[in-house]
Amino acid sequence: MSRQQILTLISMASVNFSSMICYSILGPFFPTEAVKKGASQTVVGLIFGCYAVCNLIGALIMGKYIVQIGAKFMLVAGLFVSSVCTNLFGLLDRVPEGAYFITLCFVIRSVDAVGFAAAMTSSFAVSAKVFPNNIATVLGSLEIFTGLGLILGPPLGGWLYQSFGYEVPFMVLGCFLFFMVPFNIYILPNFEAEPSKDSFLRLLTRPKILLICFVIFTLSAGLGFLDATLSIFAIKKFGLSTGYVGLILLGLSLPYCLGSPILGIITDKFPGTRSWFMVLGGFATAFGFCLIGPIPILHVSSPLWLMVLMLGVIGFSLGMTAIPTFPEIITSAYEQGFEEGLSTLGMVSGLFGAVWSLGMFYGPTVGGLITQHLSFEWAAAVQGGLGALAVSISRIV
Repeated sequence: MSRQQILTLISMASVNFSSMICYSILGPFFPTEAVKKGASQTVVGLIFGCYAVCNLIGALIMGKYIVQIGAKFMLVAGLFVSSVCTNLFGLLDRVPEGAYFITLCFVIRSVDAVGFAAAMTSSFAVSAKVFPNNIATVLGSLEIFTGLGLILGPPLGGWLYQSFGYEVPFMVLGCFLFFMVPFNIYILPNFEAEPSKDSFLRLLTRPKILLICFVIFTLSAGLGFLDATLSIFAIKKFGLSTGYVGLILLGLSLPYCLGSPILGIITDKFPGTRSWFMVLGGFATAFGFCLIGPIPILHVSSPLWLMVLMLGVIGFSLGMTAIPTFPEIITSAYEQGFEEGLSTLGMVSGLFGAVWSLGMFYGPTVGGLITQHLSFEWAAAVQGGLGALAVSISRIV
């Protein structure tokens, strides 16, 4: 690898790890803490969901104007905004319960989402720019660090919360994220490119890209649903502490983290396998969601080991489905006549981030509503059915 490739890989790994560890700390304890502050299950879902809506808007804007803004500046500025917001979120326990607390949750999470969108949109585009012939391999390898962030975030956040209270998890990880700003200023190279005249609308005129976007939507909806509801379900169902809930979430992150690099290498060497991986992964994900509760009509008991096992199935199958999607969209864009360069990669990255965010809004909000009015088990089954539908349509068409 060239020096530019090595430095870029180190930078992208640091961004993926630091961003995801800060994102994932909320799962084990924030929903419970928010309920204590007067938020309902539906409002908790909306707090998670507003992050996704602002991420969606931010990803589209950043993806369109990545060349004008500058990929390096976009990434570094996004990290800075996220670090500040993470620290501010840690001060919310000092805010009076009720409307004040809920309003500030929405405001800080919304601004944080824009920063996250800037960092991740730039990260995906730059990775594809520097490694044009090994996109899935590089993205799969970088998912190790995404997975590490998801793995360490919940147990670390749960442990810090149990040991030191609400503020410390956010302060520790917010400061860590802030340290990534000068680190990336120093090691990340600059990227020069010409703006493109192409648009997101033209990108979406290709049916294959639309169907892949639907698959991406179902994947992120599933993760968003679990973020907002699993901790409360596990605490009520099994009487677990927040620290143990964080450990249970390892069952989701660890298989994804370990499987993604292998899946990336396979799909780069054998591009024809990408569609099959998406289909098999989608059905496996649906199976996991139906049994994580499990769905009441099966009349199956729900021991803790079954939930952890199904989290593992979901984690690995998400990798099977997600890793091939990004290179497939890029390939389709080039087949449609888009220019090969950072501008097109920025639009693809922005589209990916926007659709992912749309799912992250749908998952917590609709999943929270179904959980509140029916049950977690039924909400999980609905999510599984949506995933199976998406991959079925994509394969038929």
